[in-house]
Amino acid sequence: MLTFGPVPSRRLGKSLGINNIPYKSCTYSCVYCQLGRSEKMNAERRPFYDPRQIYQSVAEKIDLSERAGESMDYLTFVPDGEPTLDVNLEEEIDLIRAFNAKIAVITNSSLIHFDPVKAALYKSDWVSVKVDTVIQQLWRKINRPHRSLDLETILESIIDFRRHYRGTLVTETMLVRDLNDHENDIEKLLDYLKVVLPDVAYLSIPTRPPAEKWVQAPAEESLIRAHQILSSKLKSVEFLIGYEGNAFAVTGDVKKDLLSITAVHPMREEAVAAFLKRAGSDWSVVDKLLQQNLIVKKEFQGKNFYARKLFFPRNRESNNRLE
Repeated sequence: MLTFGPVPSRRLGKSLGINNIPYKSCTYSCVYCQLGRSEKMNAERRPFYDPRQIYQSVAEKIDLSERAGESMDYLTFVPDGEPTLDVNLEEEIDLIRAFNAKIAVITNSSLIHFDPVKAALYKSDWVSVKVDTVIQQLWRKINRPHRSLDLETILESIIDFRRHYRGTLVTETMLVRDLNDHENDIEKLLDYLKVVLPDVAYLSIPTRPPAEKWVQAPAEESLIRAHQILSSKLKSVEFLIGYEGNAFAVTGDVKKDLLSITAVHPMREEAVAAFLKRAGSDWSVVDKLLQQNLIVKKEFQGKNFYARKLFFPRNRESNNRLE
């Protein structure tokens, strides 16, 4: 499914998601990823879908959303993998400009050193770049990057991108207990972010079932201290630790909507219940999807989540192995 939502976003209001990358084609295999481990590690840009397919899917979803009275604030490239792996990203952004909506891209920033990637991102209104750490050893432990990538190159390229970008640039740092939540780690991050000067520096924690079961959010005192350290020198630091809400859009086909949303955005049980109520449906839809093995139920931090059951071949060839 090339589009999903609109879904509630803690950063962008109501966001229509654009899924321009096949499931888990990514440059990273982050320990906290809500979609699980990356089975298709890849750092070479290539085409995935015809840009006209992306355009048509967005057009259809916007039409359905408008008919259902659903509004949206952004068209957001936030796929099942790293969006800048798509060599057609710039063309796709050009095409969907026809809808007169703001365009956002959420990237792990791993390919931002390539000029064509910068060129595509320059055309968006809002860009989020991942900076979980500036320490090489931690980067490899947390993000588990493709072996061809280099952290120093990525960090320098983010700074270069910032110098020329005219839109809103934010950074996002996912804090994981006992990995990158120590004061020394945060102080080094601050030294770097003082150069980037993001419009907002977001601090997030795992709020959905992660790839690795041992992943936990930092202790409250660590979160507060991290915010204090960054706030001492940066103009805006915000937490992304609250629940995003239950305002998932209903666009007509309840089963199809649930599958498209949960394919990229696991939903808490109360969000599913609220979604079904707005759609005039009941829990039997979920029970049937579970019986058909189309969705799965997961528990994380005392909450139940529902996610799309995705089938794909396991590929662990040598060039795709994790570091």
